[in-house]
Amino acid sequence: MRASPTTRSSRATQAPQAAPVVKTLRFSRLAYRARQFWQAIWPGSGEEEPGPAKKNLTPPLMGLFYRMQPGDQAHALRVLERLQAGGYSQPDLLAAALLHDVGKVRRPLKVWERVIIVLGQDYFPQAGRWFGSGQVGGGRLSSHLWGIFEVAQRHPEWGAELARQAGASPLAVELIRHHQQGALPEDHSTETRLLQALRAADDDA
Repeated sequence: MRASPTTRSSRATQAPQAAPVVKTLRFSRLAYRARQFWQAIWPGSGEEEPGPAKKNLTPPLMGLFYRMQPGDQAHALRVLERLQAGGYSQPDLLAAALLHDVGKVRRPLKVWERVIIVLGQDYFPQAGRWFGSGQVGGGRLSSHLWGIFEVAQRHPEWGAELARQAGASPLAVELIRHHQQGALPEDHSTETRLLQALRAADDDA
């Protein structure tokens, strides 16, 4: 049975529509990884003014911010800027934006280690998760890779604990703890909405 001219016409107009979407997603992913790679190589000068951080953090939390590496401080300020540009002003969210990577102070990363993390998470995600789990055998190389990817995977929970000890609100602590991994809850709670905004700003910064 032959398709009618109307059916053929409909298929012809519908088929190409998916291609621009796929190309857009691929380009967006490529741009995101390129930005990550560049920031890993050139994390920042460390000359950014911490004024916006002082306005949104208590003195104890500001002490945590100052412990972060210059590149992580610069990234945190960019995340804050994107959230504020999007109309977000919730104090807990802004505090979490500034401290979401503070857990990395437990094991500061060198530039080449950051590059390995970016490449590993993109091209070898399962290996990265395996090394980050700590279930790795002996050997200097495997132990070193374990340390690098452990920071990548566990800095959210480390940062949440540091923030809690410094007096951050329970909501800010939870936003820091879940800013990187895990599916978003299927609800419309304030925490879910703010977490979604934080993740989006983090990816864009």
